[in-house]
Amino acid sequence: MKNTSRRMQSFPLPFAMMAMLCTLLSQPVAADEGMWTFDNPPAKLLQEKYGFTPTKEWLDHLRLASVRFNDGGSGSFVSPRGLALTNHHVAFGQLQKVSTPQKDYARDGFFAKTQAEEMQCPDLELNLLESMEDVTARVQAAAQPGMKDAEALKARQAEIAKIERESLKATGLRSEVVPLYHGGEYSLYRYKKYTDIRLVFAPEQQIAFFGGDPDNFTYPRYDLDMALFRVYENGKPIETPHYLKWNAQGASDNELVFVSGNPGSTSRLDTLAEIELLRDYLLPLRLKILNRTLDALQKYSANGTEQKRQAARPIFGLQNTLKVVNGQYNGLLDKNLMAGLQKREADFRAQVNSKPEWKQAYGGAWSEIAEANKKSLSRLKELTLWNFHSPRAARLRMASNALTLVQYVAEVKKPDGERLEGFHEAELESLRFQLLSPAPAYPEMEKVLLTQRLPDIFEELGAQDKFAAAVLDGKPLEQAVDELFATTKIGDAAFRKSLLEGGEAAVAASTDPMILMARRVDPLDRELQKWFEDNVQSVETTAGEKIGKARFAIYGKSSYPDATFTLRLSYGTVKGYPMNGTEAPPVTTFYGLYDRSDSFGGKPPFDLPERYSARRDKLDLSTRLNFVSTCDIIGGNSGSPVVNRKGEIVGLIFDGNIESLVSDFVYDDTKSRAVAVHTASMILALRQLYDAGSLADEIEGKPAH
Repeated sequence: MKNTSRRMQSFPLPFAMMAMLCTLLSQPVAADEGMWTFDNPPAKLLQEKYGFTPTKEWLDHLRLASVRFNDGGSGSFVSPRGLALTNHHVAFGQLQKVSTPQKDYARDGFFAKTQAEEMQCPDLELNLLESMEDVTARVQAAAQPGMKDAEALKARQAEIAKIERESLKATGLRSEVVPLYHGGEYSLYRYKKYTDIRLVFAPEQQIAFFGGDPDNFTYPRYDLDMALFRVYENGKPIETPHYLKWNAQGASDNELVFVSGNPGSTSRLDTLAEIELLRDYLLPLRLKILNRTLDALQKYSANGTEQKRQAARPIFGLQNTLKVVNGQYNGLLDKNLMAGLQKREADFRAQVNSKPEWKQAYGGAWSEIAEANKKSLSRLKELTLWNFHSPRAARLRMASNALTLVQYVAEVKKPDGERLEGFHEAELESLRFQLLSPAPAYPEMEKVLLTQRLPDIFEELGAQDKFAAAVLDGKPLEQAVDELFATTKIGDAAFRKSLLEGGEAAVAASTDPMILMARRVDPLDRELQKWFEDNVQSVETTAGEKIGKARFAIYGKSSYPDATFTLRLSYGTVKGYPMNGTEAPPVTTFYGLYDRSDSFGGKPPFDLPERYSARRDKLDLSTRLNFVSTCDIIGGNSGSPVVNRKGEIVGLIFDGNIESLVSDFVYDDTKSRAVAVHTASMILALRQLYDAGSLADEIEGKPAH
């Protein structure tokens, strides 16, 4: 059982694609498929199909020019002075955090004409992958023969914490042990971490998300979904030799291109039991919660201009997440898709069972996972509802911070290997950075969210639920929620810092209502985490390692691991595709943008910012705006650069098409497409629409005027 949320939309699977699934699922990787780690690129496939083999220098340069936006998304350096390119929708959270009731930068856009005007983000962290090291032997050896699954999980977790702590001490780099192939391999990723990030440019949301929800996840598209930040260190912009040179001509039709980014999560290597749990139980529950939360926020948004501004980002995120979950759910309801997944697993298991030594070592893993999943059903609703941090798009930030504080001061007193996950020594600096963020809190909006969450818990778990009782503390719902927010100081970063520095004694002495509530909830949260680790996660980890070893024994490393929000390389070609009885073009232009707006009379969500109307006659409308490729992407890839064979940037990933919605489980390059902003459109917009010629000069490497 794992978190599989990502950006998708509900849409029926094309019949032609379904007819191909059984064949595709049983074949080795041959299509433009895969999210490959940088230490295991698909060199043989690329050479055989495209006559191109990326060199170590090519890969290293692209890796060191790519960054992870740690609040979700990807990006890349596009100048030697730390200028980082990503999407407006990746930047949305920071744009909202630097906005005020008087100035809405998410809606209206932003441009710093000078470096002095660049606006510091309150809690944005960028990670640059410096190195990767195989630590599989250390992690797997920690689980000694004869250990029970729960003991083995604790031993692995302690060893992982030790590896990360040692790496942090030795290098000063953010260090994360990443399980790949479901635990068949463990890799230590070391990141250079940047936390002084300043906003440079963002267009209006109207053009970044042109067409709104109706056009989302469709193609042809006409979005300028871009944003620019600058990375600082010691008060100055960083100097980096690893940045992507700008190619405003872009890629031609059928040209080979690559995507370097951080795909969030896929389920292509999951067992059938895990996928059936998603389909039959977890996804329907998530849909109910998401719809109710969205409805509550939309009502709050309708109360006034400021409420609309506060709720804009969570509503946007919830709408996207709903489309994700609907897409997953409808895909898994398709009998042909499930038949293909069943065949894939049956073929794999048949190969495992074909050799007695494989069967003895690995054959029982699938039934072990199935049993663990059955056990998880008894507490599935608690695992989904007993928290303040999901849905992620509408996180109860104040309550979540209170619980984090309560747990932080207790956990840091323990030996590193015995702490709750998320509180290990190597994780603390980033955790403190987020916990002490000066970003504004919105108590009235969070009251609405909590008032919605508690009835959800009552409906699903009953009126006597312990978690809800701990929150309410014997009071009626409205009174309890009002009192929680009436006098709390948890929204004040200085107050949170005082508790953090005061430690366990300060938290124990605090009479803040949010802290008191968090202390009541804390033992319930700990008990649930322990139950899940002992009964589900430990079993799945041990069994997953067996399946990973079986995969290596049969296939070697000729396949790629599931996405883990770590840096990956995908490849494909710029190519249209058959759609609705016709052909979708590989590119769109500004002609199409104005035509689509005019066809709807310029009414929302097909309206354009005023500057686009005023300067329409001055633009070359044949300029390419968006394009599609067969590159294999998923949520988390938003903001990823698209590069050509020379390593030049030719585009900016921002979405996938409708036909790619089942790619969480299976990939088909005949119709799945990654949608990107064309480099030509970004330069045209900067120079001719936003009077940002100096920024365009920096990006294109031209002398400043």
